[in-house]
Amino acid sequence: MILAVDIGNTNIVFGVFNDKTLIANWRLATDRNRTADEYVVLLKELFSLSHIKMKDVEGIIISSVVPPLNPILEYVSKKYFNISPIQVGPGIKNGLHIKMDNPREVGADRIVNAVAAYTLYGGPLIIVDFGTATTFCCVTAKGEYLGGAIAPGITISAEALYTKAAKLPRVELVKPLGIIGKNTITAMQSGIIYGFAGQVEFLVRRMKQEIGADAKVIATGGLADIMAQETSVIDKVNQFLTLQGLKFIYDRNQTQ
Repeated sequence: MILAVDIGNTNIVFGVFNDKTLIANWRLATDRNRTADEYVVLLKELFSLSHIKMKDVEGIIISSVVPPLNPILEYVSKKYFNISPIQVGPGIKNGLHIKMDNPREVGADRIVNAVAAYTLYGGPLIIVDFGTATTFCCVTAKGEYLGGAIAPGITISAEALYTKAAKLPRVELVKPLGIIGKNTITAMQSGIIYGFAGQVEFLVRRMKQEIGADAKVIATGGLADIMAQETSVIDKVNQFLTLQGLKFIYDRNQTQ
């Protein structure tokens, strides 16, 4: 079994693969103050609840955009699993040609998503990840990672309205009945949901002008399902894209 770990700014997602099948996945809040031992206690409970033995894990791969947590999860891997993990970064075989000005600055999560989407769906591709930030990544038919766009995420944008505007409340991120809000809450929901849908449509349209009109659009991230309902430009939602990408990269690095 292989343990894939995606360390994001908001959540850490763990996935266990048995051969090519994702048999369990869990999501923990990202907490830089947790110790390695605390993460292990949580993992032991999650493994137990899923009836999976930690000793059956034969390999670990980690993708991270939170550098302070890298040594903590590496320590967990070595001490409690007796495994030196693969950490996604420069020097790791991923199967893509990175065409960015500085390939080393590309977030590991963006590369992992691109690997998964290209492997599963081919190219050209536009990958939209609705996470802490909303990221757009472009991959050509030849597997060239061209770059993309990074925008403030939907959740943090909504929180900014609540924290920076004294009279605006915190709202649930659900679609209102109509685009014209009849009160403050539905007006905020309209602006957030439909506003971000418009952002997706505009950026995808402009990116297709550069990468090709036949580019498939793959969405992932916590709010991907909601956003896919509000725009016709998203062709496929895959909530496990990052975990699948980690497994693909792990496999590629076993044949070096």
